[in-house]
Amino acid sequence: MPTGYAIGMVLPEEMNMTLKFDTLGLIKPILEAITLSGYTSPTAVQAQAVPEALAGRDLLVSSQTGSGKTAAFMLPALQALSEPAKVAGRGVRVLVLTPTRELAMQVTKAAETYGRNLKRIKTVSIVGGMPYPVQNRLLKAGADILVATPGRLLDQMQSGRVDLSRLEILVLDEADRMLDMGFKDDLEAIVAQTPAERQTLLFSATIDNNIARLATGMLKDPVRIDVSGQQAKHENIEQRLHFADDMAHKNRLLDHLLRDADMLQAIVFTSTKRAADDLASDLHAQGFAAGALHGDMKQSARTRTLQALRKGGIRVLVATDVAARGIDVQGISHVINYDLPRQAEDYVHRIGRTGRAGKNGIAISFANVREQFTVRSIERFTSQAIPVSVIPGLEPKQRIFDKKPGTAMKKFGAKRPHSSGSGSGSSFGGGARTPASAPGGTGNKGSEGAANWSKPAGAFAGKFAGKREGAQDRGWGDKKPSTPRTTQRRTVA
Repeated sequence: MPTGYAIGMVLPEEMNMTLKFDTLGLIKPILEAITLSGYTSPTAVQAQAVPEALAGRDLLVSSQTGSGKTAAFMLPALQALSEPAKVAGRGVRVLVLTPTRELAMQVTKAAETYGRNLKRIKTVSIVGGMPYPVQNRLLKAGADILVATPGRLLDQMQSGRVDLSRLEILVLDEADRMLDMGFKDDLEAIVAQTPAERQTLLFSATIDNNIARLATGMLKDPVRIDVSGQQAKHENIEQRLHFADDMAHKNRLLDHLLRDADMLQAIVFTSTKRAADDLASDLHAQGFAAGALHGDMKQSARTRTLQALRKGGIRVLVATDVAARGIDVQGISHVINYDLPRQAEDYVHRIGRTGRAGKNGIAISFANVREQFTVRSIERFTSQAIPVSVIPGLEPKQRIFDKKPGTAMKKFGAKRPHSSGSGSGSSFGGGARTPASAPGGTGNKGSEGAANWSKPAGAFAGKFAGKREGAQDRGWGDKKPSTPRTTQRRTVA
């Protein structure tokens, strides 16, 4: 793997599909753990990032969720821990910062999975919502790998319970999301307490001017790896747009889609926490196996909800945007944007919850006459038109901003859209983003949850009023209020 790439330079994207993990320079115990997990070939981000990280280089990586990025930084970090510490004593040697608690749990699990054959390596997770006495006991016992959300880690550092003087590797996972959630000052305060000679690995779904400035202050001559840019095509995800005249029409559309026999599990995204609670409650009252997930829920409640989703106990998860960065469930066949995201790039993260581990998926969005700008911003951001779909018997009374089926598709040179009789469609599209044989956040264990679901009698009457006075969810990493970036987001209007 070539070296010497600096910020602004991009490694080649062409990958040798016959590449195996034993060619990346990993030690035998880690290779055996990878094999036990059922993986044989690395993903593109793993094939490019692992050798450079093992060589001690700082990395600036642009890679989408579901691409295997967790293993891309965890494998070299574990290998570094197999060597004697550079500084004697106690203290954290690897620190991974994540924006949300759910993502921290995913990273912690990856460390335990790939490090199962390495002796005396302890991983501790410190996140908001976890009782301080429990965290204090874990920190007192010592840790080699610390996975944390920024706000809670800074609290523990200020209390003198975290020592970063021995830190060798710092990982910023989903750095763009941490900036969006207002953690810039916290990140800078944490990094200021780390050794200058550390190795830093920064992963972000998007690399804009704010991320570039952050990287300039924290990374030294980094290798720039751009595997899947912010305008990922999601070829294995069929995207649809349904026009809704009003809230009652939107609820009838949702009811029809959720009764589709081809739908295994779905995530329905709302714009506010209150809307998520209300909609989940209304769906549950109609007989759907539904649950809510948002930042105001206690950690124990969120954990139970995610476990129920993975085990198939929840068929419909109603969630806010933060969940788009932390949910990794292979059984999600559908993503439904009940409310469109306010930022175009959040659309990419939302629909990325389906079509994981090389599977196909369906992403459906509802839009009304006031959302013309949002729809067009998403299409320009992704360089893809969202095909208009119509369900017989549920046609909209007005065609919104003259976006007729086929019009925008022809503009972008895509396939002709279809009319959906069942709301599901018969074909999902082509190739997979992440090979099922590669490790990371996706895995290859197949769909979790049952495919046969009992359908409730009667239609979803649309009682949900869609109250919008609740505050938009800003993330649950540390209950920290969001602050806007000082530089305007690079979004094409």
